[in-house]
Amino acid sequence: MLSFLWSLGAFIVALGILVAVHEWGHFYVARKCGVHVERFSIGFGKPLWRRKSASGTEYVIAMIPLGGYVRMLDGRVDDVPPHMADKAFNNKHVLKRMAIIAAGPGVNFVFAFLALWLMFLVGLQTVKPVVQTVKADTIAAQAGVNDGDTFLKIGDRDTPDWEAVNLELMSKIGHDTAKVTLQSAENNEKVVTFTLSDWNFDADNESPLSSLGITPFRPSPTLEVGFIGEGSAAQEAGIKVGDTLIALNGESLTSWQALVDVIVESPGEAVTFTIERDGQQQQLHATIARRDTPQGQSGYLGVSPTFEPWPEGYVFTHQYGIVEAIGKSLDKTWRLMTLSVDMIGKLLTGDVSVKNLNGPISIAQGAGVSAGYGLAYFLSFLALISVNLGIINLLPLPMLDGGHLMFFTAEWITGKPVPEAVQEWGYRIGGVLLFMIMGIAIMNDIARIA
Repeated sequence: MLSFLWSLGAFIVALGILVAVHEWGHFYVARKCGVHVERFSIGFGKPLWRRKSASGTEYVIAMIPLGGYVRMLDGRVDDVPPHMADKAFNNKHVLKRMAIIAAGPGVNFVFAFLALWLMFLVGLQTVKPVVQTVKADTIAAQAGVNDGDTFLKIGDRDTPDWEAVNLELMSKIGHDTAKVTLQSAENNEKVVTFTLSDWNFDADNESPLSSLGITPFRPSPTLEVGFIGEGSAAQEAGIKVGDTLIALNGESLTSWQALVDVIVESPGEAVTFTIERDGQQQQLHATIARRDTPQGQSGYLGVSPTFEPWPEGYVFTHQYGIVEAIGKSLDKTWRLMTLSVDMIGKLLTGDVSVKNLNGPISIAQGAGVSAGYGLAYFLSFLALISVNLGIINLLPLPMLDGGHLMFFTAEWITGKPVPEAVQEWGYRIGGVLLFMIMGIAIMNDIARIA
């Protein structure tokens, strides 16, 4: 429950920030273009707070935090008094109307840049992309990737950490090959080719790396308990963080994996642990919990280990000065934008399955996890979602900013507005498509947590 509330709170904060930023873009440019803004609302439904400014704009925070809107004076839906005619949105030149509509997504991109700039100033701790193991007869193994290799580049893009590796691998979905530059454990540089024509990547069950046969390096787990799940079998047995697990049913434990192997095969069984706590050994009794998996029932204890220290040089921090951070954040913002457009294109071509669409539940979980890691990670998450929000809003679907821009572009070229009947049908079709996409994303969320 605590995890759910944390994710929900982080989601509301993230969505509130991003909606406010997006709608402020429309609001600011509308005011600069001389359009009267009647309401600037964060959220929908019943107002929880409202205030009216001297200019006549009503500022609102509403009950349902799943969006927001800017309501401008518009002769197509309002009775506009003669003295306000020049302040109506529909009476402005088409280029001004286009600027007002484009400002929302535009500010999303600016916000992403600022969030990443601040992230680089604060510093983001990350891990060097060193391969621990390569599974035999996989794409990586056939390409010549070996245990201990370090990723340097994918294509012509540097890959200083695992996040960069994953992003660049995602960009290669649908390609036949990918050139990868590696550094061996002996510090020799080599270029290998991944053959991706038969790459089958199921985002619900695996990462891009595991689907290629790669396991990233991480320190080995110890037998000391580092985390205990709330309400888990381990907690009910009295196991505490800091305990060292010595034996299970009288058999000495040699590794954490040996413990996992026994637990997984023992759903519902009563077991006895020998632990060491504060230098003293004692025995605790537990009943292994059950959980369903695609392979059948599996045992579950609800503990995680502590790990050995990272080798020197494996963990580093992306942190830069004020000026250098500008270039880094510009580059990353642009890369996120191009990857977002690329992934939308691959959804349309079928290279990426619609099963990969994320809905509000997945976004909330991502917000909670990133917020839990600290400010820098939450800023990175905000930048990613802000870029995606901007790109999606520019899609040429009526009901989205891109649909309005499509109609206004046609008006600018022809010199006359798109007929109301055409626009009305466009909004209906766009609405159906938009709700279909949202429905698929929500169903994907439900399937992931079912």
